Amino acid sequence: MAGTILEPGQIEAAASKPPFLNLPPRDLFALRSERLAKLADGHPFADYLRLLAAVCQAQQQVLDIHLAELPVDAHRTRECFKHDLPPLAADTLVREDGWLALLDAWLDAFVVPDNPAVVGAIEQLREADSGQRKAWAVGLVSGQYDIVPPALVPFLGAALQVAWSHWLLQLDLSDLREREDQTLCPCCGAPPMAGIIRHRGQLNGLRYLVCSLCACEWHYVRVKCSLCRSTKKLDYLHLEGAPQGVKAEVCPECNGYLKQLYLELAPDGESLSADLATLELDLLLAEQGFQRQAPNLLLAPGGDA
Repeated sequence: MAGTILEPGQIEAAASKPPFLNLPPRDLFALRSERLAKLADGHPFADYLRLLAAVCQAQQQVLDIHLAELPVDAHRTRECFKHDLPPLAADTLVREDGWLALLDAWLDAFVVPDNPAVVGAIEQLREADSGQRKAWAVGLVSGQYDIVPPALVPFLGAALQVAWSHWLLQLDLSDLREREDQTLCPCCGAPPMAGIIRHRGQLNGLRYLVCSLCACEWHYVRVKCSLCRSTKKLDYLHLEGAPQGVKAEVCPECNGYLKQLYLELAPDGESLSADLATLELDLLLAEQGFQRQAPNLLLAPGGDA
């Protein structure tokens, strides 16, 4: 069999090179639910965090039950890899019907609390036809929040997350090519929700960006703005006494920021829950004129927690 012979130095480099992608664990939503419930204790937004813990619990139930259903389109996946396109392109798939079945499954799994606002939002989602649901979803994944009723965002966002994570976990990503300065998710094209600084093994000290939609992580160098790629005068701000291990990487070039979760400071941390538990940091940065560009699909921009 013909092959490529590697020199000793090349063998060492290949063995030590960190992976470009990290896939989410199959119990991701259960981990998020547990973390949100824990962070809710004594938190000023405790009720909100507990509500989202229940949202994530329903996500896990759907993922566990439907993981073998709704397979990805193998032909489309091959063509995307061939043309260096994200195989789960959100701007395309969100306009199709596939994810709607998982929205219905999530609505059935979610235990609706005795809260009039939540009850109303769930009923609005249940009663909407497929065209309206897709129109809202297009607005959510494209950042056009003005066309999405704010009360629907965390529930619609939850369904979209579980659908794309469901598809992601079915993919063979061995043909996906790594590119430098990958500021959008290489699997679905969505923007990152946060960064995560790993602290163990060959990943120690490396930063991965966490997709806001499918939860894939991809490597992105540190001390470089993931919004505008600037490396000039980045600053790192955090809340005094905050236990979540979160710092905001603030860029004076684009006036934006991205939160970073440092696992060395919070070994049991998880990016989505850490983001939601540090909304006070977002408020302080907004007061200083910085703009949040990273979406969290369980959070309506400008909405009350």
